[in-house]
Amino acid sequence: MTMTSCVNLKIWLLNFVILFSMVSLSHGRLNAQFQVKAVNLGGWLVTEGWMKPSLFDGIPNKDFLDGTGLQFKSVMTGKYLCAESGGGTILVANCTDASGWETFRLWRINEDTFRLRVFNKQFVGLDGINVVAVSNICTYSETFHIVKESDNSSRIRIKASNGYFLQAKTQELVTADVSEVREWEDDDPTIFVMTIAARLQGEFQVTNGYGPTKAPQVMKEHWSTFIVENDFKFIASNGLNAARIPVGWWIASDPNPPWPYVGGSLHALDNAFLWAQKYGLKIIIDLHAAPGSQNGFQHGGSRDGSQEWGKTNKNILQTVRVIEFLTARYAKRPSFYAVELLNEPLSPGVTLEMLNKYYKAGYDAVRRHSPTAFVVLSNRIGPSKPKELFPLANGLMRSVIDVHYYNIFDDVFENMSAQQNIDFIYTNRSSQLNNITTSNGNGPLTFVGEWVADWRVKNATKEDFQRFAKAQLDVFGRATFGWAYWALKNANKYWNLEWMIENGYVKI
Repeated sequence: MTMTSCVNLKIWLLNFVILFSMVSLSHGRLNAQFQVKAVNLGGWLVTEGWMKPSLFDGIPNKDFLDGTGLQFKSVMTGKYLCAESGGGTILVANCTDASGWETFRLWRINEDTFRLRVFNKQFVGLDGINVVAVSNICTYSETFHIVKESDNSSRIRIKASNGYFLQAKTQELVTADVSEVREWEDDDPTIFVMTIAARLQGEFQVTNGYGPTKAPQVMKEHWSTFIVENDFKFIASNGLNAARIPVGWWIASDPNPPWPYVGGSLHALDNAFLWAQKYGLKIIIDLHAAPGSQNGFQHGGSRDGSQEWGKTNKNILQTVRVIEFLTARYAKRPSFYAVELLNEPLSPGVTLEMLNKYYKAGYDAVRRHSPTAFVVLSNRIGPSKPKELFPLANGLMRSVIDVHYYNIFDDVFENMSAQQNIDFIYTNRSSQLNNITTSNGNGPLTFVGEWVADWRVKNATKEDFQRFAKAQLDVFGRATFGWAYWALKNANKYWNLEWMIENGYVKI
């Protein structure tokens, strides 16, 4: 063989290896032996009150956080205050039963001052002395004070910013024209019985609740104590090899994120990468809260339960910039393994068209900085088709479909026994996972990005919990990308993987 032929053969072999690698990497099959066994670090960089209730204990007037849903029943008419037609016109006090139209969502200005938003998203304001809900712009809406009869009473008055109290003169006439009030008599039209119908306890609520002076201190302490280096050591020592870390969109503006968020979460994420590298763990960055909120939930960054993400190109581009920022920052870190472009977008508010548009743009942003990171596409929750993302994902290199399986939220589990829940995992969940798992290796990988060994079964034994956890590990272990337990730490011990492992309920 001549020297030239030898060189040409080497070039051909090199090109063949590169081509083979690119084809094989199209959906990550060369890494199939590395199955992600992860835990979610939920409640850390996107805070939630149910995971760490003590975080909210110091908030002044904590019953009135952003998004709290309030209902007001007039003692005079015996009917509920509501926005007629859900909003767009006057307020009345003629509703016998309370539901959506009778629920007012708070926007907290400070611990004593609020705006009120109605079902159709207009803000309560005044037209002369008449109380109306016609403006969609909060700048032009009125602010209100809620004055309690006493700390333990549900009887309240509502004082407008013009200094007058609201009164239900009749079922059809609600005005703000009472300047002086005295006793709390049952025939006083300014008195309402207040019911708290809904609460939100996410990062927006905690930071705006504490306010700009106290929130930085509280959040800094939370970030530096809730998850620490020893937690990564614990993860690595207990059969896990990765962490899925939920983050909020505001992290890309750290150290000066937009109001009401405070700086410091990016430093905590930097630490996570250092600790992950030290203990040989991989990291999946999960965009858990997108600008405007992709699902209206507290963990989606919503202020009042509204779902506004993705309704404009500007909003989508803003989210893509967050993904680009995170990928560019961590692409060369050894522990950087995957980016989840969006957690739990909710259908039908998020349409498949807008989601595909964003996912393609987000994927391209990742690829500008990393040719090898996996890109995780979360299925929509709510009305949707299990394989609706496949037409897009099939054309994306190293793509992953994320599904979340919980035997706790749906009413179908209400009366199931322990064994029925376990059977459901081996039959229904197995079938659901098989349906989105491609057998020929040419489709996207599958990821059970959230699951938990908790259920609605009453008086379950420790052995029941162990068998339920094992069933999920058996079935979700077939996911071609892997799985992630929710979460490492939680106020509820059965959602707390650290507690579950230490007490013998789960064995990885």
